[in-house]
Formats: sequence, structure tokens, C-alpha cells
Amino acid sequence: MNLNIQIPEHWQIKRLIDVCKCVTGTTPSKNDSSNYGSYLPFVKPPQVVDTPINYAPEMLSDKGANKARILPVDSVLVTCIGNLGRTAINKVPVAFNQQINAIIPSMNIDGRFLFYQAQSNEFRKQLENLSSATTVAIVNKGKFETINIVLPPLPEQLAIVSKIEELLSDLENGKQQLLLAQQQLKIYRQSLLKWAFEGKLTNKGLNVGELPKGWEWVKNKDLLKYVTSGSRDWKQYYSTKGSHFVRTQDINSNKLEIANSAFVDLPEKVEGKRSLIEEGDILMTITGANVGKVAVVDFSIKEAYVSQSVALLKYHDKRITKYLWYFFQAQGYGKSFIEKLVYGVGRPVLSLENMREVDVLICPIEDQKQIIDELESKLTVCDKIEETISQSLLQAESLRQSILKKAFEGKLV
Repeated sequence: MNLNIQIPEHWQIKRLIDVCKCVTGTTPSKNDSSNYGSYLPFVKPPQVVDTPINYAPEMLSDKGANKARILPVDSVLVTCIGNLGRTAINKVPVAFNQQINAIIPSMNIDGRFLFYQAQSNEFRKQLENLSSATTVAIVNKGKFETINIVLPPLPEQLAIVSKIEELLSDLENGKQQLLLAQQQLKIYRQSLLKWAFEGKLTNKGLNVGELPKGWEWVKNKDLLKYVTSGSRDWKQYYSTKGSHFVRTQDINSNKLEIANSAFVDLPEKVEGKRSLIEEGDILMTITGANVGKVAVVDFSIKEAYVSQSVALLKYHDKRITKYLWYFFQAQGYGKSFIEKLVYGVGRPVLSLENMREVDVLICPIEDQKQIIDELESKLTVCDKIEETISQSLLQAESLRQSILKKAFEGKLV
């Protein structure tokens, strides 16, 4: 596979097989517990995240190490099954499993130079092009060895690595500050919600644990008209047109992304009006890893239905639904109450009956309006800051790739 790049005349383009040793990992038998212990780190894909590695949660025993493939220091690990192209460079000897191919550099190749090159878009494009056309992307060792790399003389490799690490260090520091700001923003959001349902946003001078006048705890069922979920057999009606069909993945950041939903073309005789979504409804995911995600339908919506993994909550008084949407996002309040009701291992589930019985803090409509106004005003600012941070993180990744591109075209030093 040719590399479509311009490089200095004295550089070379070589296949991995011609200048390095490539190996695929193995897994010592799990049936023999004596293969595992505390002797040698055993690396699996979750530990391969484009960083140096000197530790793994799972360790092999001396016996297990004798049955594994052990990498010398400064080898490059690349995930080659499933999520392709994540990399690591080992700073201590490690063993690794069969989902990873590793590159052991020869004497005239610096491992760090390969490590950064394996993170470049050009390397990853080759990897993706070599992957088998199956449900799970796979690149076996034979194909992996055909990947081309650029190869300058060793002194230039070392100079390039030094410059890359200088630039990426500054970039990483900036990225960490952005991630910290992002985390602090999440904490601030939850603080706002907590203050709202403690009454502190709208009532000054409240004592700890004291509810404002007119506020009370009730069961969700006392407010609900009904709660239901969608039909289990509507997948057979999937179509490119018809009615929107809302699944768990269509509720993101506690908002309904109706434009991305699937469609169902339903026969006239199919009964489904009970699970018809209308303006003023609340939707909540009730199965899967992100159970408890919640959205309010605060816009006019064309014919749409929920799937079996999404609950549809219809309230007698639709004026309260935006208030309840915020309530179900608040840690220590609705969000925490819902999380405590989730059951099941592997695929968590939230029952409709539990949703009826969950406690809800309700207050007069005027207080609700004031809370919504206060939250919307402050959270809109949070949203704008979050958008700026997300854009900056994307720009940081773009700049990282720009640095790597220049490095392996001979334009960085």
C-alpha cells in the first residue's frame, strides 16, 4: 500500500515486515488460575489508549509468563480487533492478548518514533483499509505487517521525537485544563439543580432541610395520567419513512434528538396510540447502560412512538413536565431516586411500576416557573461554555494530528 505523502529524498518508505518484527498476543488459559499472579503485566485493549504503559490491572504469574508472548521495552502495541488503531508503548516488559498486534523495532529504529507514527492519520487509514469486511473489524498479523512507515536515519528520528514530545506536552497541558473545566462545569450544573430543589434558588434564608411553603413530596403516580413503553415487535416495521421511532440512543445529554431517530411504517391495524409521543410528554430510557436518561418533549412533534426500551410518561397537567424534567436530572433528587430503583446485572432495567412509585417534590406552578427561568438562564450559559470547550478539544486533536503529519513528512525539524 503506497503512502500518498512527500518526504525528504534521503528518507525511506518501508513495510513493517521489512524493518521490524510483528507479533500477535496470546492469552494463557483462564482455566488454570496458576497462570495468573503478580509477576508480569498482562495488557488488554482497555489499557491501550495512545499513552505509555507500565502497568496492567491483570498480572501473569511466572508460569503464565512462560506461556505468553513478552515484549521488550519500547515496543509498540496496536489494537487490531474491534476498535482499531489505539496504541501504547511499554516502558516495562509486558505480555498482551490476541486482540493486539505489537511492533518490536530493530536496532536502527526508535520505538517512540514508531509509537507516534502509529497514531498518525496515515497509519490509521492503512489499518482501516486492511480490516476485514466483517461485523467486527479485524486486521491479522499478515496484513498488519504490510503497513508502510516512513523511515529517516536514527538521529533524525530522535530529533523528531524530541520535538513531537515538546509540542504535545504543551498541547496535553492545555487539553487537561479543558477537561478539568468540563468536569467543573458538570459539578456546577448539579449544584444548580440541587439548589433549585432545596428551594434556595427561589427562596432566600431557608433553614437546612426546610421546605418552602406550598412544597410537598408526592408519589409520581399521583401526577401521572399513565406511563408506558413501546411495542416489542415493531422492529419488523423499520422503514426509511413513516413515523419516528424513538430508541435509547435518540436521547442524548437529556434531550430528544428526533432527527436521528429510526422510522416505522406501521400497518393501519397496529394499535399504538397509547405509546404516541406528544408535546408535553417526558421520555426516559429504561434499559441498558445509560438507563435513566430523560428528555422532555417541549416542541411540536410529528407522529412518533417510543420503543420498548423507552418509557413514555404522560402527566395530567403538562405545565409541570419541564419542572419534572429538571427534577429527574438532579443528583440527590429524581436522578438518584431513579438510580436506586434500577435492577439487573449486565443490562440494567427500570420497571414502569417503580417509576410510578418514585417520590417527586412538587411545588406551586409559580414557583416552578421561577425555578425553570432561573435554571434556563444559568444552564444556557453552561451550554455555551460546554460548546466552546468541546470545540477547543476538537481543535486540540486536529492540532495534534497536524503536528504528527508534519513530523512524518519531514517538516517538523
